[in-house]
Amino acid sequence: MWCPFCNHDDTRVVDSRVTGDGMQIRRRRECASCTSRFNTYETPELVAPRVIKSGGIREAFSEEKLRNGMLRALEKRPVKTREIERAIRVLLREIRSVEEAEIPSSLIGEWVMRELSELDQVAYVRFASVYRRFEDVQAFRDEIERLERESPGRLDKRQISLLKEH
Repeated sequence: MWCPFCNHDDTRVVDSRVTGDGMQIRRRRECASCTSRFNTYETPELVAPRVIKSGGIREAFSEEKLRNGMLRALEKRPVKTREIERAIRVLLREIRSVEEAEIPSSLIGEWVMRELSELDQVAYVRFASVYRRFEDVQAFRDEIERLERESPGRLDKRQISLLKEH
């Protein structure tokens, strides 16, 4: 590997460590010519399947789109970055483990909603409202009632109730 400081093409690895999330190896390198040190990161190259959109259009999977969609839903919510990153890693692992060459975007959307429902109910409803194209207030109410019925034991004590108690 070449040195980013002097462009010499002889560097050596001084130290290698797995990063905290276990998804990368950090290598500390030293240039044989100028003795400058720098880090490189090694990640496995995993090929994700192509995504089939609802209109039949096919496109390459985008980790950035997945991350941005989740972050948009979780904006201004009391969820730790560590928890968000864990959920994104779970989704990426699940998507990349699909053995098919193509995967419907609807399946990815369902997986995202599953992870969001574990992280934050408000974020889940935000995402679901766009993903499922809620048309009116009743659609929101129905989804909130379904969420409260299906996961009463998982209610997060940091959150206020989505519906008033009667």
